[in-house]
Amino acid sequence: MLVEGLIAVAGAGGGAVVQAAGTDAWKGIRGGFARLFSRGDARRERAELERLDQTRAVLEAAQEGEETQRVRTAQVARWQTRLETLLEELPEAEQQQVVAELQALVAQTEAAGPAETVHNDFSQATFTNSQVLGSGSMTVTNNYDKQ
Repeated sequence: MLVEGLIAVAGAGGGAVVQAAGTDAWKGIRGGFARLFSRGDARRERAELERLDQTRAVLEAAQEGEETQRVRTAQVARWQTRLETLLEELPEAEQQQVVAELQALVAQTEAAGPAETVHNDFSQATFTNSQVLGSGSMTVTNNYDKQ
């Protein structure tokens, strides 16, 4: 089982794949993630490039609105899970190397452009036993007393 810090890095990596798809940074990010997963195996690298291209195609084909967000969330989760599995299977020394590579790819993605911003307004809403699932940076502001 992965420690919380590694899960967070995997989550950021999943978000980076989705954020980079469709941008000018895609080619570099795509190659970096393929190399990260392939660990030097050329055949596996080609398979990873195909998976990444499939992700980009799915994201581009998504309809506007709720469909787009649902597809984006699913793709982030898919890549996060794959990264978690990769990290779990590696010896600790190699795990730390992959974490460093992954953090560099996330930083490269962030430097390439602003992350998508989502704003939800829940005016006069009541929440009981609520949970929020997200990836990346999130700011939650309680405005219930501003009426």
